[in-house]
Amino acid sequence: MSEGIDDTPASAPPLGFVPSEGRGGFSTLNGPYFYRPGGGEMSEQAFFAQKRHANGLGLVHGGMLSAFMDGVLAAAVWRGTGKTALTIHLSIDFLDMARVGEWVMGEAKVTRATRDVAFAQGRAYVGGKDVVRCSGVFKLMTRHR
Repeated sequence: MSEGIDDTPASAPPLGFVPSEGRGGFSTLNGPYFYRPGGGEMSEQAFFAQKRHANGLGLVHGGMLSAFMDGVLAAAVWRGTGKTALTIHLSIDFLDMARVGEWVMGEAKVTRATRDVAFAQGRAYVGGKDVVRCSGVFKLMTRHR
């Protein structure tokens, strides 16, 4: 990698979080991501903010936070409905800043589900401060063989 892109080594993941695998190429390049197993219908995930996640000011890029939370919400839909889902609509409010060298935590839950569509809401936070509040609408998928 070129200078300025080298990643800061991550500290140990938050207690109870393990590496997330099998997420596909886009998420693999943006990660690594971690998740907390169990927890019922609540999706809890995290990533360690590195230089490659930042804008020119050293703040975690809004696109990175958006992609991360899209995955957190989709995982909540899977946990809440047992179905894979595609994003129909994603709404993000940026409330504060996350910086390189911080663990960004995300949590989400399903607020309502029909036969074909699910609604979820969540937040990303660093320490005690919310950095993102979001909601999404997801098309529930049925796999055909």
